[in-house]
Amino acid sequence: MEEVRAERNAAKEAIARLEALAEERERSFEQQKRDLIEAKEHLSAQFSEIGSRVLGEAQKQFLQRADERFHQAGEKNEARLKMLLDPVGEKLKAYEAQVERVEKDRTEAYGDLKGLIGEMKQGQERVQSEAAKLVNSLRNAPKARGRWGEQQLKNVLESCGLSEYVDFVTEISVDTEEGRIRPDAILRVPGGSSLVIDAKVSLNDYQDAFASGDEEARSVAMSRHTASMKSHIDGLSRKAYWDQFQDAPDYVIMFVPGEHFLAAALEHDPQLWDFAFEKRVLLATPTNLVAIARTVASVWRQENIAREAKQIGALGKEMYDRIAVAAQHLKSVGSGLNNAVNHYNKFVGSFERNVVSTGRKFAELNIETGKRELETVPEIEALPRYGGEGEPKLIEDEGAK
Repeated sequence: MEEVRAERNAAKEAIARLEALAEERERSFEQQKRDLIEAKEHLSAQFSEIGSRVLGEAQKQFLQRADERFHQAGEKNEARLKMLLDPVGEKLKAYEAQVERVEKDRTEAYGDLKGLIGEMKQGQERVQSEAAKLVNSLRNAPKARGRWGEQQLKNVLESCGLSEYVDFVTEISVDTEEGRIRPDAILRVPGGSSLVIDAKVSLNDYQDAFASGDEEARSVAMSRHTASMKSHIDGLSRKAYWDQFQDAPDYVIMFVPGEHFLAAALEHDPQLWDFAFEKRVLLATPTNLVAIARTVASVWRQENIAREAKQIGALGKEMYDRIAVAAQHLKSVGSGLNNAVNHYNKFVGSFERNVVSTGRKFAELNIETGKRELETVPEIEALPRYGGEGEPKLIEDEGAK
């Protein structure tokens, strides 16, 4: 846009310079005209005495020629000026058309941007409205808070590549002397162990502290929030999940579905970590639970790789044994071929000595035997090659003894 405007201004300046040049030439032309008129008047005065008729005719011709000359000069100047200004005018029109297109595109883009901003504003308002509804629902419905915490826990575990019913299970209940207990999730760890995780949400007191503008009221609400967190810790400690699940370690993970919930409580009571640890409760937010879950997922992957490597090793051993058995069978086949060759060669030797030699005696006695001659049957010299021990023995030709 700035480049187009700069070119348009440059074109306007060029037109202004050309117009100034034309005006200068017009003034020069007028000056020449005045000079000629003055010369004409001077000549008219000089020749008035010679004769009015001759002078008048000459004056008339002179004025006519002067007018023609002035007219021709004006036409030439006008044509020359037009030749100079026409390209500039066309370029200026092109610039104006381009500026109009750019302005049109800018207007349309601004309208689209304005519409997007309006949609974003409406979406933000809807998000704020839904968030307010969610907060009100969580504040007024303890069960809804519990379900929300459980869902956040499940989302964190699944985001780390863990699968429900494979790597972790939910809603498993156990009957005890004090009643039925049900942890929110049990995370299976390679080696047969399990991590018991329970989600706890302390929302109302935190919201009261966050919305309070008075520092004293905020401190009171934050004290209630911290007390609520400790109450959840005590409750999990009393359930003693490690006694109900034999493969569980002697602690339970308390999942707080919000970094700010735990951070605010720790800011108010820095000893909260130690309090929970003494109760065999480990506090976990989405951040450090992600680290735990990803570590478990990585260990599972390594165990799967090790198991597959073991299976591959077993398959390799089995294949090696099968190849060894097949080699023995092939060796037996080779031995059979070797024996067959030896028997064949033995038969060829016997045939040559006992049959062919007798047949050839007919020819020696000049007995007609026909056109065909008795051909020598060759022995087979190529035998199977064996490396090491276990080569089959050759069968000796008894007739050669």
